[in-house]
Amino acid sequence: MQIFITGVGCVGKSTIGAIVAELLGIQFFDLDLEVEAFFKTSIERLQQRCFNMLEFREEAAKALADLLNRPESAESVIALSPAGLMGGYLKVLKKNNGIKVVITDKPENILERIRFYDIDSHPIEKELTLEERKYYLRDLKSDMTYFGKSYKRANLQVDISGLDPVQAAHKIIESVKTYQSEY
Repeated sequence: MQIFITGVGCVGKSTIGAIVAELLGIQFFDLDLEVEAFFKTSIERLQQRCFNMLEFREEAAKALADLLNRPESAESVIALSPAGLMGGYLKVLKKNNGIKVVITDKPENILERIRFYDIDSHPIEKELTLEERKYYLRDLKSDMTYFGKSYKRANLQVDISGLDPVQAAHKIIESVKTYQSEY
């Protein structure tokens, strides 16, 4: 079984995905890390080499295809990017029978988990001002709208509002089990 987890940035894909994998006793992969290992550069540096985000997604999808061809990914949870159900990623996923799960949460909750990284993917500590909080909240809402259409392609949408990561992981597992029993 493969479970693909996507959602907007900082919704908890990697944190919750790792817990889901641990609870199920299967491998976990973070696509961002796989892309960086495949191209031997950071996501941001790879994006800078591409003409636009469409081209970046086509390039990054090569790392997803490579991962899915590796035997260790046969039973796994894979945290996709926010655009995981678009462009090149979607082309790769259409050849796969894995269960696609979108994690949703309130933008205010996601804002509390927001993280920043430098050009080489190293974490940056940053305290947001009130104006920056307003800006990033608008940005999150915009991302939810932008990616929302592609998220309808998922098998499941799981709302994790008010849940801690372990509770969210259990909710995803229960949703996947229910989905499997129905299909």
